[in-house]
Amino acid sequence: MKQQLAKTLVLSSMVSLLAACSASDGNSSQQSDEQNNDAQAQVKVMPTQSDVVIPWGMVQLSNDDLLVSERTGKLRLIRNGVMIDEEITGLPSIVANNQGGLLDIALHPDYQQNGWIYFTFSSDKGDDEGSNTALIRARLKEFALVDLEWLYKGAENSEKGHHYGSRITFDKQGFVYFSIGDRGQRDALPQDISVDGGKIYRLHDDGRIPADNPFVNVENAKPAIFSYGHRNPQGLTTHPVTGAVWSHEHGPKGGDEINRIEAGKNYGWPVISYGVNYSGTSFTDITEKDGMEQPKLYWDPSIAPSGLIFVTSDKYPEWQNKMLLGSMKFNHLVLVTLDGNNVVEQQKLLEGIGRVRNVYQGRDGFIYVGIDGQGIKKLVPEQE
Repeated sequence: MKQQLAKTLVLSSMVSLLAACSASDGNSSQQSDEQNNDAQAQVKVMPTQSDVVIPWGMVQLSNDDLLVSERTGKLRLIRNGVMIDEEITGLPSIVANNQGGLLDIALHPDYQQNGWIYFTFSSDKGDDEGSNTALIRARLKEFALVDLEWLYKGAENSEKGHHYGSRITFDKQGFVYFSIGDRGQRDALPQDISVDGGKIYRLHDDGRIPADNPFVNVENAKPAIFSYGHRNPQGLTTHPVTGAVWSHEHGPKGGDEINRIEAGKNYGWPVISYGVNYSGTSFTDITEKDGMEQPKLYWDPSIAPSGLIFVTSDKYPEWQNKMLLGSMKFNHLVLVTLDGNNVVEQQKLLEGIGRVRNVYQGRDGFIYVGIDGQGIKKLVPEQE
């Protein structure tokens, strides 16, 4: 019965807008194309900066400047919609290969007091050839990073150039979470808690291991691991009311997922999946197994999800407390409605906006969207 309910989850397509169902209760509703168009008409898409080729992450600083990471390894400031010529210096060595490079950025919850900015990127630090995802923090002084601290790095480097993750979020207790993808080692890393990769991690803000992390007392386990069995999580955010951590991750061909992340849980990759190999062949014949979590929503065909926020700004009243993410494959945004921990609806917004790489809500209340090859765009409500 559980498998049948999971299979009732909505399948996203280019030609129609279908509603999403919860994997746990199987209820569904449908959103018409007319309603979808109404939702799109609520905002205008305003260009902000077009010189960032792959705008992976962004944050808005105290003076309203946007600090933007370019996957190629550059860190840039955008002021009043114009990119400042001077690049930010002080970054460590970054391996910009294929999907690797300078990735996410996040501000400490007490950034106004302590100035800490967190970064993930692909690093070649270590004795092994290749690279893996690292988390650092630093402060920004004029156009330079200072006080840089290494907080974590995946220990086992790989020469593969894909599935680095990586996103960052803080929970209401001030713990920092970040993701590392399976690094293209599907059958070796995600189900093994003694190695890095295919995991979401939880740390104190200074990199210390929390004493209540789920695998702290498990022999040979990586104590920073919070959850495992992930493929390539490139969305990570915290619910503004409940404080729960949510993620989405790329499936292979089909099987992109949204998950609520809980301590010690196994999210199944690659033992269970709603996807297949890119060639169309099967790598697993099961979609559920005892001890492995079902997604709250999955997409088939894949949409290539990117970026993830909960909208809290009163500038978008119809979107408040809903998830907003992008589709790199189909060039639109997706607005997801929850009922408790269940997905009950999704809406496709702003079709044709471009290959969405990131979605961010600034301290000014506006939503900014990073578009590959087009830079940063600002979503302005019609009444503004």
